[in-house]
Amino acid sequence: MQIAYREVEGRSPRYWALLGIIGLIALLGLGAAYYMEHHGHIVTGMTNQIVWGMPHVFAVFLIVAASGALNAASIASVFGKSAYKPLARLSGLVAVALLAGGLMVLMLDLGRPDRVIVAATYYNFKSVFAWNVFLYTGFFTFVALYLWTMMDNSVAAYGKYAGFAAFIWRLILTTGTGSIFGFLVAREAYSSALLAPMFIIFSFSYGMAVYLLILIAAYAWTGRPLGDAILHRLGRLLGWFVAAALYFVVVFHMTNLYFTKYHGVERFILVEGGIYTQMFWIGQVLLGSVVPMLILFNGKLRASRGLLVTACLLVVLGGLAQMYVTIIGGQAYPLDIFPGWEERSSFFDGVVHPYHPSLPEFLLGLGGVAVALAIVTIGVKVLRFLPESLADADVDPHAAG
Repeated sequence: MQIAYREVEGRSPRYWALLGIIGLIALLGLGAAYYMEHHGHIVTGMTNQIVWGMPHVFAVFLIVAASGALNAASIASVFGKSAYKPLARLSGLVAVALLAGGLMVLMLDLGRPDRVIVAATYYNFKSVFAWNVFLYTGFFTFVALYLWTMMDNSVAAYGKYAGFAAFIWRLILTTGTGSIFGFLVAREAYSSALLAPMFIIFSFSYGMAVYLLILIAAYAWTGRPLGDAILHRLGRLLGWFVAAALYFVVVFHMTNLYFTKYHGVERFILVEGGIYTQMFWIGQVLLGSVVPMLILFNGKLRASRGLLVTACLLVVLGGLAQMYVTIIGGQAYPLDIFPGWEERSSFFDGVVHPYHPSLPEFLLGLGGVAVALAIVTIGVKVLRFLPESLADADVDPHAAG
């Protein structure tokens, strides 16, 4: 199977309009970061009780999705599925772009981005945050090497090794992201070893949904052939990822319900948490999992590209709801300073901490999404990431027959 790759011409008014809209959103995000940096976090919904707000929801989602966006490339190289090989270059580009967008939001939200050099040169290896410096740079490095082997025939022989290294590193990266919460023993909503594997399966689901949306949009807007067989295969795979993610969510909460000390936080998330309970059941479970599975596991529904796009969008929205419940809901629940002991103070004892995200927080998060999309949009114009055709006859002649 010989696949020809070609850059997007990028001369049409539609291309420049798209790039202009993405650039405007990115500038609004940077402006929001400057506004929050200049006035302080008092202009946000964050407090000294909820220190990770809406920008962290976007940032962690993008970082987790970055790992999953590499699904197509990993399946092609590690598992030897030739039908996925034409999808691998775009898979690597989207993975790098999502991580860059997520890290931009993270750095600007934490404040003092000028001191990033300190975080990169002084390490406290007792903190999982110090590990992230190596995890992020390692991901960029391995994916870049993998892309090099795919795009330069002189090093193509090393492609399988580079693909395997990138596959292992993406699992390590997502394990580290899940462990950030899993190691926070002071927060009852976190503090679970299940969070590391759960974030890995979340990444498979979110990354595949984002990748499919970009793939469908790229081929629709450039007028290149995109066969149904490859979309059916990717859609069915996404369905299994969504089902596995929901399974882990059920196991996580069932495990917590077994232990009496977690009954309070489980009641808060599942029953009495107000917006967090609604986002869990309606956003994460119903719209983000059940409805996409109904579409993706039904061959006739999945054959509709409109419904396939709808399922992917719901998975993305459900992922953002999941991050909101996990990150902000976990902080909103009252902190138990001395587990197993009774203590009293006048400092928010037993108080559910309120949080109302502000417009600048939303804009900063959307700015990260825009940066990721800008990297993809420019990347496909300057380098050969997209095959000229993904028609069934070109990708999988057996499926086409």
